[in-house]
Amino acid sequence: MVTIKNNFKVFGIAISAVFFSLTACSSSSLSLEEYKTDPDNPNLTPAANKAIVFTTTSNGADMLYQTSADVYTGSNMAPTTIRIDPSKTYQTMDGFGFAITYSSCYNLLHMTAEDRAAFLKRTYSTTEGFGTSYARISIGCSDFSSTEYTLCDKEGLENFRFYKDETDYVIPILKEILAINPNVKIIAAPWTCPKWMKVKDLISMTSHDSWTDGHINPNYYQTYADYFVKFIQGMKDNGIDIYAVSPQNEPLNKANCASTYIPWREEADFVKVLAATFKKNSLKTKIYLFDHNFNYDNSFSQNDYPIKIYNALGSSFEGSEYVVGAAYHNYGGSPEELDDVHAKAPTKELIFSETSIGTWNDGRNLTARLLNDMRDVTFATVTRYCKAVLVWNLMLDKNMGPNLDGGCQTCFGAVDIDQNGYKQLHYNSHYFIICHMSSVINPGAVRIGVTSDSTQLSDFSHVEFLNPDGTKAVIMLNTGDTDRNVTISDGQNHFRCRVPAGSVVSCKWDK
Repeated sequence: MVTIKNNFKVFGIAISAVFFSLTACSSSSLSLEEYKTDPDNPNLTPAANKAIVFTTTSNGADMLYQTSADVYTGSNMAPTTIRIDPSKTYQTMDGFGFAITYSSCYNLLHMTAEDRAAFLKRTYSTTEGFGTSYARISIGCSDFSSTEYTLCDKEGLENFRFYKDETDYVIPILKEILAINPNVKIIAAPWTCPKWMKVKDLISMTSHDSWTDGHINPNYYQTYADYFVKFIQGMKDNGIDIYAVSPQNEPLNKANCASTYIPWREEADFVKVLAATFKKNSLKTKIYLFDHNFNYDNSFSQNDYPIKIYNALGSSFEGSEYVVGAAYHNYGGSPEELDDVHAKAPTKELIFSETSIGTWNDGRNLTARLLNDMRDVTFATVTRYCKAVLVWNLMLDKNMGPNLDGGCQTCFGAVDIDQNGYKQLHYNSHYFIICHMSSVINPGAVRIGVTSDSTQLSDFSHVEFLNPDGTKAVIMLNTGDTDRNVTISDGQNHFRCRVPAGSVVSCKWDK
């Protein structure tokens, strides 16, 4: 492997106004004075007869460290070879990304404009960064908002309006991101419907004046569908396209600081109205069902939630084309549920829309988290037909905030910022796993197979893609304690790549 400019021996932006703290584990912090850094930006375009290679090791020695490898023509006889097979095709990818919550935007906007622009460019640019291509936002509040609210707290849609969380924080940051990468896709979900639309249950139909729990009053299904349309149109008026929505974040979670309980039968009835309303208004926004855990929160009656909706609604209802698939989280259950859902509805899409790190899983310890998160969050979902992978907050402060009582008080961001000056950044595993995927897998890439894999290593895994521009990508995960020298072949060309012990390595090549 031939080393090119040392952009990422320690990941950071070496500009005089910014001080980055780069942490290999929860107990040690390394400053710029201790490492040589290069201010140049990552290069995502392979040169002729070269493969680009990004490496992150769980001990923090390499963090998105960019190198290159020579690509040779012809066959090879290397004993450890991954031979990709573009004739075996699976799902087409939409992208990888982070949740852009109010809290993330609050912290970003407390950075200097220069520092923020450098960070967002490094994260989202396809020419000067890692090409992150997806974002998730809330419709109204989430547990990382300034307060509980919806976009229509006073009864009547004539009172619909964006709150300051949108106007002063989320919309400005989304505009900055889209100025860097106009192709970023945005998915949105509500944590709660307006309280005046809620009832305690569908039998008594008693009003439920609470941010938490309650059901949508079926008499307001059309009004609530119109609420979604107003949100999508309002964001469009601000220059922001909403690519997709889900009808409810975590519909089986009654206990979140803002929540609405929507069992599958009720979501089916609402989605039928929502889809027809999207079609009536000529929207292009997709609808993903469910948006909750693999284990359906251990509710037997809710098992196979999206499958039950597909079967109940059929395919001939008005706007059925808008209901494209289902979204999942991993706070309960196993990603093997994705195999089951795909087998039962193979023409429907799957995305993975939320996971978090926090105090419960030693989330700031890169040594503890990098390999597990790469395996369980990215590999476990894309190899089970997920078209997109998103993690939770892009950025929180070192006190895990700002956040709301009743929401997650123990979550870390993909990046944590020291609120004492808003300059020192701590990069966690979720930042690296998303950037490793987005750096070499472009939107529109197709997951492909392998004809043979002679690596035969129980502690080594990989996944392959063919990008729309013809470049090929492979991401490798070495959970073992021994460095591996692997040859990657596309049948006509090959290159050698060192995959260090306990590391993630992403490669892209043209020929």
